[in-house]
Amino acid sequence: MAKDFLLEIGIEEMPARFLAPALAQLKELTAKTLQEQRIVYGDIATYGTPRRLVLYVKDVAEDQAPLEKEVKGPAKKAAFDIDGNPTKAIQGFMRSQGVSLEDLVVRHIGQVEYLYAVKREAGRPTADVLAEICPALITGLHFPKPMRWGSLEMRFARPIRWLLALFGDDVVPFELANLKSNRITYGHRFLTTGDLPIANPADYFDRIRKAYVLIDPVERKEVIRQQVQELAAAEGGQVEMDEDLLDEITNIVEWPTALCGSFDRDYLKLPAAVLVTPMREHQRYFPVLGPDGQLLNKFIAVRNGTKAYLDIVTAGNEKVLRARLADAAFFFEEDLKKPLASKVDGLKKVVFLEGLGTVADKVDRIGALADHLAELLGADEQQQEKIQRAALLAKADLVTNMVYEFPELQGVMGREYALRNGEDPDVAEAIFQHYLPRFAGDQLPNTLAGRVLSLADKMDTIVGCFAVGIQPTGSADPYALRRQALGICHIITEGNLHLSLKQMIDWAYQGYSAEVELKYTLPQVTGEIEEFFKQRIKGMMSDRGLSYDTVEAVLAVGFDDITDAFARGAALTSFRDQPAFNALMTAFNRANNLAKNATGGAINEAYLEHPAEHELYRQLTALTQKVQPLIQSRDYVAALREIAAIQAPLNEFFEQVMVMVEDERIKTNRLALLRNLVDLSKTVADFSKVVLEG
Repeated sequence: MAKDFLLEIGIEEMPARFLAPALAQLKELTAKTLQEQRIVYGDIATYGTPRRLVLYVKDVAEDQAPLEKEVKGPAKKAAFDIDGNPTKAIQGFMRSQGVSLEDLVVRHIGQVEYLYAVKREAGRPTADVLAEICPALITGLHFPKPMRWGSLEMRFARPIRWLLALFGDDVVPFELANLKSNRITYGHRFLTTGDLPIANPADYFDRIRKAYVLIDPVERKEVIRQQVQELAAAEGGQVEMDEDLLDEITNIVEWPTALCGSFDRDYLKLPAAVLVTPMREHQRYFPVLGPDGQLLNKFIAVRNGTKAYLDIVTAGNEKVLRARLADAAFFFEEDLKKPLASKVDGLKKVVFLEGLGTVADKVDRIGALADHLAELLGADEQQQEKIQRAALLAKADLVTNMVYEFPELQGVMGREYALRNGEDPDVAEAIFQHYLPRFAGDQLPNTLAGRVLSLADKMDTIVGCFAVGIQPTGSADPYALRRQALGICHIITEGNLHLSLKQMIDWAYQGYSAEVELKYTLPQVTGEIEEFFKQRIKGMMSDRGLSYDTVEAVLAVGFDDITDAFARGAALTSFRDQPAFNALMTAFNRANNLAKNATGGAINEAYLEHPAEHELYRQLTALTQKVQPLIQSRDYVAALREIAAIQAPLNEFFEQVMVMVEDERIKTNRLALLRNLVDLSKTVADFSKVVLEG
């Protein structure tokens, strides 16, 4: 026989971002615990709202599976005397394990026979086990910011207010946080009153729905999506569904009902971002767009309740948004009274990071680093002037009223104000683009000025943080250095830019004036940052489908030019499918095994004795002349194909020539010959890192 098990943890409203991870943890922890306890079950599902976490396990066996285990005892020859009687050693072992001679079996370990006690333990009733593990399931959940309440030492997302636990028709009894489990739950906070007794797990879902709780987050999300889209269509508009916003709203309501409100058309004169940001980020509203993609004076909100008094709720939301938009309009008008350039001086009063000067200092450093990068990337005089102007204005919007109130608009408002002040459109766009990418999957800067400023800004931050000892840890990255390093890598690779990582670090480090006291030297900082970038590059290569050994082989010979490293990785991946790959690997491995002993790389023709080594030298010289132009043009597949052709003369060399001879000059020369071949191969990758199939 099997029964269903239901556990509901009733809590005060928790933050939306806590719900999904908590449900995933609860499911994983339950599966692990039931397996450890030898309890057979069917499916595990978790559900939740901001006020409850629910675990539902179907077809749970009524008893644990019996336990049978073997305990190693003494060797058989030590267990019995010459007459076959049990010795004291085996008697003591049987007493300690609570078994008799009939429970002993013989097992071989090598050539020796040992006696093992076979212990059998009947399974306990599942109800008893569940009563023991329920508290552990609850306390085993972890949250970003747990809290304590009352005089309790226990920590949880929010205070626990009730515990429902049923195994079939019976309550699973346990105590936690001064609460006793029972069969009582509670419906929607405002739409129901009183206790809601649950007869059994199957009864729960129907009763909780009738109490205005949509317990399944997946269902709630689709209900919200459909309601929002239908309301927008009814207004002759559409909604670009923001999945992050949709997830957040899903996790803050129990019974969603969408409503459509409006605001004064005059506000549509403001930039779209000024309207969308208060709606989306602060009020959790969906902006409504017209058929032409332009904003309408409409918004859609989702209330936690029914359609009752929806007109009053709508009016309340309109009033709140009206105040928000009035503030935004005021800030926008005030900011426009002075040009963006006049706000640059205000950055001298804004601290960038403790120990790294002000934002004004950072602007100076960005300008200097951008100058280096622009020249390296071939910017002409006009482009360089635009880049320097954009660098000067890049952070100016940080001291505007609008960005002070809505930090999410940094860069967006800088671009807007720059355009309205008559700045060059390329300068305005670069101000916005220098913040890109802002998050995983975000757009990348697509102009030269935008790329240069983004690279300069991010590299300045990374180098400064590492130089004063602010590095990311396994659990913390408060200044988003990982994201910024990934942004640099994506900008470089997607833009097909060939820049020296080490050179950028050097320029950024030199940008910090003597007034800034850096904790670490340039060599120390360079080493740590290169390793930091190496980990990001590894992840990116893996995401693009490169095998782990290809990644190791490519990075082993360098990644200072990040774009070049990706090109070599792609080439090696492609070449591994070609017939010549095995020839290349054979040639490299045979040469590399001996070349490790080489003490120098210079080849002296006077010491070439055997025709086979003369031929290998001739072929290697010709090969080098063929391969070097291919390497310079980054045609790495063609280069690898040429290198693979050296296998035949190399095989002849090994068959005819003894490398490790007594004559030191001859030996050194032959090792140098092999070293040159290996070094030529390593212009693409270190093939000793490549793992051959089979």
